[in-house]
Amino acid sequence: MEQAATTDALPGAPKLARAPRARHIAMIYIGGIVGAGLFVNSANAIAEIGPAVIVSYVLSGLIVLFVMRMLGEMTMAYPETGAFTEFSRIAMGNLAGFTSGWLYWYFWVIVVAFEAVAGAKIVTLWLPDIPIWVLGLGLTVVLTGSNLL
Repeated sequence: MEQAATTDALPGAPKLARAPRARHIAMIYIGGIVGAGLFVNSANAIAEIGPAVIVSYVLSGLIVLFVMRMLGEMTMAYPETGAFTEFSRIAMGNLAGFTSGWLYWYFWVIVVAFEAVAGAKIVTLWLPDIPIWVLGLGLTVVLTGSNLL
């Protein structure tokens, strides 16, 4: 078990490690992949479609798994490459690299807005008097500010 020296620890108390372990990184990845949208909209999807929606979630997860494995293999084959858009450029040409970069940017623009609305819907359970758009804007500002720090 990793231990780091701290000056404010009580005598005999276990010391905490300052470095994240693989399980901590894995949980950050899972939290980033799942997001609030899955939890907010899963109930609606199951109510509308039924339990068969789980099959579509599993199939989508398999596609993501295969894509991530392919990216891992390309990273091992071309370790000097920068971003993943370079893999598209190497395999399919400049236009594919350019397009995948802009599609990635567009994806995150949509995801940030969607996650802000999903988070605002959750926060309205605690603050029902504040409009959703104000909460969404506040969450976006907090998220942007924390990332800029």
